[in-house]
Amino acid sequence: MRGMNSELWPELPYAAWQDTYATLHMWSQIVGKIALAQAPPINQSWGVSLHLTARGLTTSNLPHGSRTFSIEFDFVDHRLVIRTTDGNERALPLNARSVAQFYSEVMDAMRSMALPVTIRTMPVEIPAPIRFEDDTVHHSYDPEFAHRFWRILVQAERVFTECRCQFIGKCSPVQFFWGSFDLAVSRFSGATAPARDGPAFMRDAYSHAVISHGFWPGSGPLLEPAFYGYCVPEPKGLKQASIQPAAAYYHSGLNEFILPYEAVRTAPSPDQAIHAFVDSTYAQAATLAGWDRAALEISAVSG
Repeated sequence: MRGMNSELWPELPYAAWQDTYATLHMWSQIVGKIALAQAPPINQSWGVSLHLTARGLTTSNLPHGSRTFSIEFDFVDHRLVIRTTDGNERALPLNARSVAQFYSEVMDAMRSMALPVTIRTMPVEIPAPIRFEDDTVHHSYDPEFAHRFWRILVQAERVFTECRCQFIGKCSPVQFFWGSFDLAVSRFSGATAPARDGPAFMRDAYSHAVISHGFWPGSGPLLEPAFYGYCVPEPKGLKQASIQPAAAYYHSGLNEFILPYEAVRTAPSPDQAIHAFVDSTYAQAATLAGWDRAALEISAVSG
């Protein structure tokens, strides 16, 4: 079982891949901002997120005049692939080079395919951002760790999808947000939330009461990959709530419940550990926040 765990849930030590992580984060923001420039403004930014494929991460289908295109990070053959519905395709290698060079190559490829796009080149949701065209600081790409990260996302998406099956209220797809560089799935009670400070996309993301779960490779106050869960607005008593499994805890700096990835991958059943975390944090948050669980859950409706 442990051997199978390491195959499905590989090691991802933060210190070993942090340079690749930082570079890949910026590359994903370039692609994400192309999606932002072209996609219809679906609620909670769902139209501009990335999605898991059998080879990596892709945008949704994006309109460009009468044509449609997508951009995929292929972490099997390590390519960035731009495809159009009229049969055109360009591929750029994913290898070590600066963000500035990657940005230039992507935009050149878009123009060569008659898909010119103008984006805002300042990264978001990171400290001390550097414009893409000026960023020669981030230039690492280790294909092994990029591949491992994608494999973890694939497994996390599978389990998150299983966990949401009994919830019949509004729920997001399992999706990858390039700004924060995390995989997330969100459930909504249907009630509006108090107005939130911050940029427009954050106000939209938290316009309604939400319980979110996800997987994040870590940064800032948490320098390790982890699963997380939180509720907005956070109800009184949630910080002290009892949750599962034993390795999970409330991180007061993040205002989120945290389950370290290492505790999951070394558990007898990683799937069961994630289910316990998602199910217990959702149940505590939804109950304390007064969600109408009888109307939102299959088990409650059928029971």
